[in-house]
Amino acid sequence: MGVSSWLLVSVFLALQRLQVPATPTGPADVLLQLAAQVTPVAIASMVAIAAFGVIGAITAARDTRRRDPVRRFTRQQRRDGMARAGGVCELEAALRRRCSRPAEHGDHFYPWSRGGATSLQNFVAACANCNRTKGARLPSPGRQRRLERRRREYFPPPKPLAVGERRSVRSNL
Repeated sequence: MGVSSWLLVSVFLALQRLQVPATPTGPADVLLQLAAQVTPVAIASMVAIAAFGVIGAITAARDTRRRDPVRRFTRQQRRDGMARAGGVCELEAALRRRCSRPAEHGDHFYPWSRGGATSLQNFVAACANCNRTKGARLPSPGRQRRLERRRREYFPPPKPLAVGERRSVRSNL
């Protein structure tokens, strides 16, 4: 968001400096004179903004196709997930340690809006603060590995420790 905002501001400022001739002879002359005043930085900025827009649209379309048709966890999934976590938040607090607050929410580890499945494997118990902080951002592979490692401490041995499940784009076609 920051880069595209900066590019948009630079294009706006570059266009503010353009001067329209006092006595234009025709629309084509005005356009040619304005085009001659546009700097290469402004052109590069416009191209970058267009590229970011196209990439964002493609990514959003892919994530929409990836979405699980069911968004809410069932009561049984919620009960099982909270019991599995011992009623304590499973997300990271400061210094990459497990948050010690009581879990109030059942959240998708991979956000539903980004293709996260509504399954017990993708369920993570979270306190309100951690849930708000996490938002709809995709977790890093390191965060996923750390959660799997922490779950070994409080999961019974035969239970699967895998964290997160993301639907493939092809599964919805």
